Amino acid sequence: MSANTDLENGMDKFMRFSRREFIKTSLGAGLVFGTGLAPTISLANNPVSKKLHGLSSFGNLKYPENYTHFEYASLDAPKGGVFAFSPSSWGFNQNTQTFNTLNCFILKGEAPPRLEGIYDTLMTGSLDEPDAIYGALAKTVEISKDRNTYRFELHPEARFHDGSPLTAHDAAFSYMLLKDKGHPQLAADLVNLVEAVAVEDNILELRLNGKQSDRAILVLATLVPIFSRAFYEKLPFEEHVLETPLGSGPYKVGKVSPGNYIEYDRVEDYWAKDLPFAKGFNHFDIIRIDFFRERQAGFEAFKKGAVRWRQEFTSKTWATEYNFPAIEEGKVVQLEFPREKQPSLQGWAVNTRRAKFTDPRTRQAIGMVFDFEWTNKNIFYDAYKRTNSMFEQSDFAAEGMPTADELALLEPLREQLPGRVFGEVAKQFVSDGSGKDRKAFRGAQKLLIEAGWTRQDNVYVDADGNRLEIEFLTREQSFDRILGPFIENLKTLGIPATIRLVDPSQYQARLEEFDFDIIGMAMSYGATPSKESIRQLFHSESASKNGSRNYPGTAVPALDQLIDQINDANNREELQTVMKAIDRVLRAHHFWIPNWFAPNHRVATWDMFGWKDPKPDYGFPVEYLWWLDPVKAAAIKT
Repeated sequence: MSANTDLENGMDKFMRFSRREFIKTSLGAGLVFGTGLAPTISLANNPVSKKLHGLSSFGNLKYPENYTHFEYASLDAPKGGVFAFSPSSWGFNQNTQTFNTLNCFILKGEAPPRLEGIYDTLMTGSLDEPDAIYGALAKTVEISKDRNTYRFELHPEARFHDGSPLTAHDAAFSYMLLKDKGHPQLAADLVNLVEAVAVEDNILELRLNGKQSDRAILVLATLVPIFSRAFYEKLPFEEHVLETPLGSGPYKVGKVSPGNYIEYDRVEDYWAKDLPFAKGFNHFDIIRIDFFRERQAGFEAFKKGAVRWRQEFTSKTWATEYNFPAIEEGKVVQLEFPREKQPSLQGWAVNTRRAKFTDPRTRQAIGMVFDFEWTNKNIFYDAYKRTNSMFEQSDFAAEGMPTADELALLEPLREQLPGRVFGEVAKQFVSDGSGKDRKAFRGAQKLLIEAGWTRQDNVYVDADGNRLEIEFLTREQSFDRILGPFIENLKTLGIPATIRLVDPSQYQARLEEFDFDIIGMAMSYGATPSKESIRQLFHSESASKNGSRNYPGTAVPALDQLIDQINDANNREELQTVMKAIDRVLRAHHFWIPNWFAPNHRVATWDMFGWKDPKPDYGFPVEYLWWLDPVKAAAIKT
């Protein structure tokens, strides 16, 4: 769900405020194949008035009704040990250098990563399918004839960590609580929920208003954590700060030291440990997250073995600094794992709420003098590829001229769209790699003049004499080495540019209130984006909502109409068409200055863990999939 803001490369599994799907799909794992695929349960023609064990946007469910565990589960992995990492290993959006609350479901405060994992949800995703979900707390789901009501039968054995039963009354309470008081991005997904009703102790109904998409339930059923109603009757939800929360998941909050670390303890008597969705996962006794004020301090802790696992986002560090004693002794190994098969975006968001950035030619000119080719060679050790699409690394990325199917969507909107939407899809300028490509500067100057800027005293000013100046907002100094050459090019162009380094709390507050010129951001959308998730990023309605992910303030009515057609797709090919049309429109407006992407996860780890190959295609939740290998651990004497 969190967007990475300061690392070279780190994909936020977007869609919600703290990547709910990432946690829940990792917690729910397991399977044994039958001889074939399960019957088709496509939401477009999903059977009504029938109890179902799973749902999928398109096509077949991989796992049949009687599945016993997910294929990527590790049934024989030993339990025990500690998995210790630091937040910078993942690149979370929220303040990851400290935390001041244990309630991650409200806008106020900074919560630690992985807190969502102490809760169960009604259903959970599968990491080896792009758009399938299966029962978790819910044994089955039944869809009403009008498709506006979903009835869930809950497992009667479900329990909270204090032993109290988890019932439909808790579930109904949780849905309505978050709709009313939850984080804005989470509440946005619940906008079409009219009511959640406990029909019986183990029967929950979610009743929607009919305006929801057919696939909205895939988000609703996996998004909302189920809270204890009794817990929040004693402690008002919005006042929950550092009190230990009560969950029902495979882990619970253990030792906590705000600003230093948090531990999650495995629940040995977890109510669902032998159920198919949870079998073969959650092997570590303790998941520990250590917080460091500076990334270098975290790296030093890793070198000494205080932190045992690290994902490296800095190419220079990966290429030149993994030469410490533990590496030379074979105790630490460097590995690469393929990235997930889902669309992603990494770029600089240009805040169009500020008048100086309203003209797309201004935004295009700014991006034109970022010399990726020079940067990749001289700073990144040729580790990356250039991002162009808003949906990079996916079949949703537009290419070349619009296809006939894309034009069928775009032509009715022609009068509302710039002509460049209907030509070759916009791509980033390719430099000569010199760092000072004269062609780039000439092109940028031409664009600025066309946008109404005039050069006076070596800077650009508008008709009122206001200077075009840029401030890059960041929370970590290590990003300066990338921004530095870009800023020098902007100054050469005639645009004074600076970096504003702020502390994590101030950064988060300014991010929520869109108080910035330009910020860096990385995120991914899930393998099958929904209208609801894309609206949060690119729809006019989210542009003015504090706390939304629409960082540039994208507000294009024609684009809104395309986004609203996402969930009308009856198959994956139709979804690809509408997403490519959206990509064309976004790229033509230059709301983002695309950055770069890496095809693999770069992982360094103390050689004491086991894992199952190959990794699943749609997730990389190491702390829930890997385990401590006692033979390896003994060999390196940790």
